[in-house]
Amino acid sequence: QVQLVESGGGLVQAGGSLRLSCAASGRTFSRYAMGWFRQAPGKEREFVAAITTTGTMTNYADSVKGRAAISRDNAKNTVYLQRNSLEREDTAVYYCAASQHTFGNYPGVYDYWGQGTQVTVSS
Repeated sequence: QVQLVESGGGLVQAGGSLRLSCAASGRTFSRYAMGWFRQAPGKEREFVAAITTTGTMTNYADSVKGRAAISRDNAKNTVYLQRNSLEREDTAVYYCAASQHTFGNYPGVYDYWGQGTQVTVSS
């Protein structure tokens, strides 16, 4: 079992940056592919970025390509999401998730989820 705790959200002006962190419990973090998703009010949860167990491959939603970077530090049991050039449309609760099986952009492939961290972008 893995427990995930996100941090780093907050209020930021349009054009600004944030780095989100997701700390995982347990000693098997390196066995999980990790993903970031987000959910805005009234909308479905959507994929943002994902990274393989070793960090050698990453994948991004078209909406954030060039404005996001996912990375991980297996020694620290932590995955990061750097968000740059933030827009009001990026306002959402951001969730990290862990998958035992695959590296993907569909929520259903992820086994464990954090509670989320709010990101609010003001104009």
